[in-house]
Amino acid sequence: MPLARELRQYTGQIRLVSRNPEKVNPTDELFPADFTDFTQIQKAIAGSEVVYVVVGFEYNIKVWRQLWPPFMKAVLDACITHHAKLVFFDNVYMYAESAIPHMTEEAPLQPPSKKGAVRKQLHEMIFDEVEKNSLPALIARSADFYGPDNRNSTLSIMAAENLAKGKKAQAMGKLDKVHTYTYTPDAARATAILGNTADAYNQVWHVPTTGEKLTSRQWIQLIADELNVEPEIQRIPLWMLRAMGLFVPVLREFPEMLYQYENDYIFDSSKFENRFGMKAVAPVDGIKAMVRSLKVS
Repeated sequence: MPLARELRQYTGQIRLVSRNPEKVNPTDELFPADFTDFTQIQKAIAGSEVVYVVVGFEYNIKVWRQLWPPFMKAVLDACITHHAKLVFFDNVYMYAESAIPHMTEEAPLQPPSKKGAVRKQLHEMIFDEVEKNSLPALIARSADFYGPDNRNSTLSIMAAENLAKGKKAQAMGKLDKVHTYTYTPDAARATAILGNTADAYNQVWHVPTTGEKLTSRQWIQLIADELNVEPEIQRIPLWMLRAMGLFVPVLREFPEMLYQYENDYIFDSSKFENRFGMKAVAPVDGIKAMVRSLKVS
């Protein structure tokens, strides 16, 4: 976990909580827990000074509606009980569609998707408690992401892995629209910085994300160049995505998010950059690391 590696700079007392945790640092404390059993969360958080929530549930709207709100309530209750600060790592689904061409921390929360509505609910749950002075909390928000040793990124799944196998890269939406991506090691470093900065709490922060306005086609070209292959692309329109979803359950969840690939998608992280002086890794260097991790897998 990149975040655990970054946190080692701040403390030697790191507790990793998941179903099957594995040590990242030699002194890590491992705490196996089932996040669908909310009674375990109190024990997992007890004794913590800062709680970093970077969990992801199955990418399914039914699962999200069932698990996310009660999970977040259990986390908030436990943080309040044990006087812990909360750092929640989030995405951009709750932003209004009109904000996607240039997203800032002040973007309106008016999601056009069902999954976005769940994320908006979580945002509101956190800041309801902040406004009541129940606990210090912050949200570290990321754009779509990419990076080494990461198999959940659409850029990796649909483009890098396919090109590495001699197949065409697949892409959704309009190929010549700008789409900024967050490099996962940058996100981890920034999240650790925020959690250990007293005046960063009680607000939203966009983690450092490239300011290079690359289109989806240009991202795929970078990957193809690094793999030394032709950047052949299969564009997946909405009807094809729905058809593929009949056979691949996770793809059924993508159509409502397609709007993010039909418009320019620019994630502005200047607030963080100006405050902390940290810039995102250049896309060409981030793609090199991502492709290198594929080659050794």
